[in-house]
Amino acid sequence: MAAGSPLVDPAELDLYGEPRPPVPHTPAELAALVGLLTVPRSRIATVVVGHSRDAASAAAAAAFTEVWEARGGTVLAVVDWPETAASWLRAARRMATPAPDAWVIAAAASGFVQLARRLRHSTDWEPSRTYAFGALSDSRVPALTGPGVLHGLRGADADGGTWEVRGNWVTGFPARTSG
Repeated sequence: MAAGSPLVDPAELDLYGEPRPPVPHTPAELAALVGLLTVPRSRIATVVVGHSRDAASAAAAAAFTEVWEARGGTVLAVVDWPETAASWLRAARRMATPAPDAWVIAAAASGFVQLARRLRHSTDWEPSRTYAFGALSDSRVPALTGPGVLHGLRGADADGGTWEVRGNWVTGFPARTSG
């Protein structure tokens, strides 16, 4: 593959292995994700929601959209994409053009890694302003996107814990408990 190409070389998938597929989101995951976006002084009001076309990701995106709008937030756009595409530029532009305060992603890793490459190389998208469901909390995801592409991406896991990408690693944090 050419340097900077959004397409993942099949040899890379062979080397790292295919990341796990999305599973249905949980109430704890959705609550933790909303919590990440609404921490004090976050000033996040507008979001763009992106999702791959599998059933679990589409349902998670719809659930987030419903909760976000019920809280008074604005969803500027909902963008979906296939797991394979000849070019990721169209989806990347649709994700980045509305200039949201943040992006929210519910996706299968296989398509998202290619979209993220295109977002980083061709738009003003910023991974540190991006929040995702647990399917992307796999260290193979930043390894497949390449150095720095996902640095700062944050998200939530099914148990209500959170995670963050630093370099090529995903660090998980346990769910907060009261008491």
